[in-house]
Amino acid sequence: MKQIKLFLFALALTVMPQAISAQAPANAQSGVVEDLDAKYATNLLKPGTDAPDINLQTIDGKQFSLKSLRGKYVVLDFWASWCPDCRKDSPYIMSLYEKFAPKGVEFVGVSFDTKAEAWKNGVEKLGIKYTQVSDMKHMRESAVAQTYCVKWIPTVYVVDPEGKVVLGTVMSDKVGAYLTSVYPDCAE
Repeated sequence: MKQIKLFLFALALTVMPQAISAQAPANAQSGVVEDLDAKYATNLLKPGTDAPDINLQTIDGKQFSLKSLRGKYVVLDFWASWCPDCRKDSPYIMSLYEKFAPKGVEFVGVSFDTKAEAWKNGVEKLGIKYTQVSDMKHMRESAVAQTYCVKWIPTVYVVDPEGKVVLGTVMSDKVGAYLTSVYPDCAE
């Protein structure tokens, strides 16, 4: 009896990884995309909320205020150069910038880098062309992160011309879909 249990245990250990890996491609091929907002964006500011002002220094030392952009749609991209998901997401955000900035949409990167050199190098390496601001504090210590309820990066908000949040997400493709709904002539 002991040998049978041992055999079944060994068989289970042998078959289990194959069964698990056999299921993974099926899910990937079925086109099921996990909504990461349900996991990481549950506490973000809700649509209709007044977007809190952001008063920080830009990467070149100038003072920036979010309120100065009233009258325009604004994309707030919360990120950091040390964040692998942010670096992976950056080319898509830049493609949105290239597409929608000519329509008057402003993009602002809010960095949670703590070292100016790393922040500047990250912006340069990623080819980010839009306004960058930071309080040079880690996300967990940043007042702007707390104000915007950012607990995961990248997090992206869209603010409308009246200064209201219209979208808060960790999925940048939702930002692209929203901006395309506002500017349908930019649809690909």
